[in-house]
Amino acid sequence: MPHGREVFKGDAAELGRLHQSRWQWLEEAVGPAVALPTEYPDGYHVPLHRHSRSQLLHALVGVVLVTTKHGRWMVPPDHAMWIPAGIEHSVEMLGDVSMRSVYVMPNAIAGLPEGLRVVGITELMHSLIVESEKLPQGAELEGRGGLIMGLLLHEIPNLPERPLGLPFPSDPKLAALCRRFVAEPSPHATIDEWADAAGMSRRTFTRAFHRQTGLSLSTWRQQACLFAALPRLADGEPITRVALDLGYDSVPAFITMFKRMLGASPRGYMRGARDAGEGVRRLSGPARPENAMV
Repeated sequence: MPHGREVFKGDAAELGRLHQSRWQWLEEAVGPAVALPTEYPDGYHVPLHRHSRSQLLHALVGVVLVTTKHGRWMVPPDHAMWIPAGIEHSVEMLGDVSMRSVYVMPNAIAGLPEGLRVVGITELMHSLIVESEKLPQGAELEGRGGLIMGLLLHEIPNLPERPLGLPFPSDPKLAALCRRFVAEPSPHATIDEWADAAGMSRRTFTRAFHRQTGLSLSTWRQQACLFAALPRLADGEPITRVALDLGYDSVPAFITMFKRMLGASPRGYMRGARDAGEGVRRLSGPARPENAMV
């Protein structure tokens, strides 16, 4: 049974065996929720896989990029990704990552999210995740342990959704435009330019894009710019450099977009994320190297 914080090391074959062993253990575990802490190095990539449980994937430190056929989602510190059971996903680490995942049985409680989403992690949820990883895993819990896991489960539906998803349209032409934009994001791309490139009228394009992504092109572009900005800001790059590289005419324009999307300035947002990560790391204590999984 897994115990302690796990660190991923070794060659590809060894890690593949570790993944299979850990996933098999997870499939056989009992109880409504299982909490597993993991440490990953910068650049580590977990290939496509799926779980029979839903996953609350939480990054205490570092930035995680989750990819599915439905799009891409960024998970910075102080956030989590809700991945429903059965959804194939891969995970890429942008920087060293301290990950905490909670695996939840489908229908463990009423009101669990039905779709993929990035959520903010509250102080209460931080504390519950830290305490949950200290409990015996893979068994039915009673007493204090059962209360902790029960409250953790009931907090999941209350976590605030954040606009850090980047769903891709199903239309190949629209998806190709999105991929090109992600490679070179710019706030100046217009609806008319995209519609012309897709061979559609403006009205047909806007309707198709919204129907297939659930977002307007303007909102989608802003989220794509956040995707490009957050890892660089997390690495300590100056706000001015990031804003100008992304094509913003001024730093205030970039900050206005950032605050509108995430509710805080870039400096305040990253400071809050770092403070939250450091606080939980202090509560968690030193790492103990073992095996790991996502």
